[in-house]
Amino acid sequence: MSRPLTVLIADDHAPTRAGVRGALGDGGFAVVAEANRADAAVEGALRERPDVCVLDINMPGSGIAAAARITEQLPDTAVVMLTVSREDQDLFASLRAGALGYLLKDMDPGRLAAALRGVLSGEAALPRTLVARVIGEFRAAERRPSLPLVRRRGAKLTAREWEVLELLREQLTTAQIAHRLGLSDVTVRRHVSSILAKLRVPDRRAMARLFEEDAER
Repeated sequence: MSRPLTVLIADDHAPTRAGVRGALGDGGFAVVAEANRADAAVEGALRERPDVCVLDINMPGSGIAAAARITEQLPDTAVVMLTVSREDQDLFASLRAGALGYLLKDMDPGRLAAALRGVLSGEAALPRTLVARVIGEFRAAERRPSLPLVRRRGAKLTAREWEVLELLREQLTTAQIAHRLGLSDVTVRRHVSSILAKLRVPDRRAMARLFEEDAER
């Protein structure tokens, strides 16, 4: 007999956790941990190594930040956001953080277990109302021209480094970039250091001057 799939539930609203626990228990999942804060969610995930983590976005410490840490440290654990937010910024930040699903709390609870099983079998879990937004963002990214300074210096940036670089061009701080992408400050600094090395510039000020030169060309 196969073991039940395991899940961690993180939400700062206890009644919501109870509802999700009941729906997933009825659907054959074993709830191995619960949390009401992002740091506790990460700790629980590292301790229990569940098959999937269901995270609220707006819990203390940011569910998106928790998603990024969990997916980075536990690549075999799937992360699915369960939220009331229909904001594009939250949707795309969650996906960039590594979430494989983005579900809304007003969905039929009876469908939650099936949605998680789909994620674990390789499917994405997105409400139909949000799929068009993801496609639109993907097409916009495909049309986005590369930055001249990157071409000139022959730098090969990862997808994440491109995201960080574009936010640096907008003059966002480390903390602001971390919040936008759902990363820790330490991870952002690591990406920035890699970008500076690849562009062969000593610091952010030097890179900002290159942005200014490109704008004047």
